[in-house]
Formats: sequence, C-alpha cells, structure tokens
Amino acid sequence: MHVAHRLAAPMGVAAVAAGGCAVVWLANPTVPGGILPVCPTQTLLGIACPGCGSLRMIYSLLHLDVAAAARYNALGLVAVLLLVWSFGAWTYGRSTGTQVRSWQHLRWSAPVALVLTLAWFVVRNLGFEPFVALHV
Repeated sequence: MHVAHRLAAPMGVAAVAAGGCAVVWLANPTVPGGILPVCPTQTLLGIACPGCGSLRMIYSLLHLDVAAAARYNALGLVAVLLLVWSFGAWTYGRSTGTQVRSWQHLRWSAPVALVLTLAWFVVRNLGFEPFVALHV
C-alpha cells in the first residue's frame, strides 16, 4: 500500500482538527456572548462539568498561553497532550505500515481516565478553598 494512501485517515483527522481550531481561534470563547455554545451542564445545573473551559483552554493553547490553558481546564490540557501523543503514534504506525502501541492500549488507561474525570468533576465543584480557584 502506498504511503499517501496509508496517511489518508490521519490527514483527514488532522484537517478536521485544524478546522475546529480555526473556528475556536476566530470565535474567541474567552469573550462572553460569543457564537460558541456555553456548557449546558453549567447553564442548567450551575455546576462545572469535566469539559467546562475546554474551548477557552484550546483557545489559550492556540495562543501559546499554557498557564491560561491550565487554569481553564487542567485535565483537558492533559487530555490534549495524550491525544497528540496518540495521534503521533497512529500516524507513525500508518506511515511505516506497523502497529505502534501507545498509552491507550494499556489495560489501565480507560479506568484511570474514568477515575480522573470523575475526580476532576467533583473537585472543581467543591465550594471551598483551594478548590474555588478551579471554577470556570
């Protein structure tokens, strides 16, 4: 199989991700009242879901402001790093015609991701210091 054919799927994913990043860049979710949707959990229940602040985190990353990205959604920042790692391993494997194992193939990765997500959901909604600082 030709390398260009093997890389069609990763390049398609990269194109969609780049398009999504362009929308976030242009829409600037750090400005209230923009065109991007607000979190329905935050709006309806008044609590921050594990993904709250993700659009602002991505916007901050696109502007190379890692500190702001971590303030908006620290767990989301870790997730982005893991996704980039996975994408790199997948793309490399597709380009060489081999299967490259990455973190998501490990037995513990799904349960750890679930526990971390649930813990993040609880911790960022606690109403006392130092956890109030995690509210977005």
